[in-house]
Amino acid sequence: MAYEKLGDVPLNYMPCRYGASKLRFRGPRRRLSGRYAAFLGGTETYGKFIAHPFPALVEARTGVKCVNLGWSNAGIDVFLHDPDILAAAARAQVTVLQVLPAQNMSNRFYSVHPRRNDRFVEASPVLRSVYREVDFTEFHFTRHMLHRLRAVSEERFALVREELQTAWVARMKLLLHHLGSPVVLLWLSSHGPGEVADQPSVSSDPAFVTAGMLEALRPQVLQIIDATARPEALACGTDRMVFSQFEVAAASELLGPAAHEDAAEALVPVIGELVGG
Repeated sequence: MAYEKLGDVPLNYMPCRYGASKLRFRGPRRRLSGRYAAFLGGTETYGKFIAHPFPALVEARTGVKCVNLGWSNAGIDVFLHDPDILAAAARAQVTVLQVLPAQNMSNRFYSVHPRRNDRFVEASPVLRSVYREVDFTEFHFTRHMLHRLRAVSEERFALVREELQTAWVARMKLLLHHLGSPVVLLWLSSHGPGEVADQPSVSSDPAFVTAGMLEALRPQVLQIIDATARPEALACGTDRMVFSQFEVAAASELLGPAAHEDAAEALVPVIGELVGG
């Protein structure tokens, strides 16, 4: 079959909140007391269509309480502007921060929804002046808009890409400053960090982020872990993912359980030493 079910019951994410945050994270809800590791990130950290995402696997293998603060399609802004989540990370012995894409955040050219960071809100006067022929009212998502802008003009798109990359580094440094606990930066993608990253497509997330941009953050993080999915993991496709027949396309764009298991294996020694010890 093209998809799996848990009987006739869809995957239960047990959504929960922490503090006064408006975000609903994947449960079960954990007590933010004692020693624990916090996991901040996007769709992969949340574990969309994954029965046991890598934060849960790390907990099972180390015995360390792992609080999943992943948010689907997250950008940096959603965490940076949520004081309750920053406080949860500050109380942790370590925070694992998934490298997030650069397109899902407000910048000099456009603004995004404060919580649904993949939702395009409005183009700035600067972007409208650069792309006078584009009708920005037709866009609802950042990725759709960026594909269109690149198709219109590769040369002008380079200005947008440069802005996103510059803003990403500055915003990440600000987020790292506010997290308040030692941070392990996790690269989890279908491709490794390279010198150039300019394809705004799902398969290339974290979009626009380069190896040099990661290196700019190294002084502020404890460690950078490269958990690029192995070819063998990518070849598994949607095996063991849990989704309905209506979610086949969405599931096929995400990393599967094998990639999560590899990420957990890379994180276990670090988490075990920092929290378990």
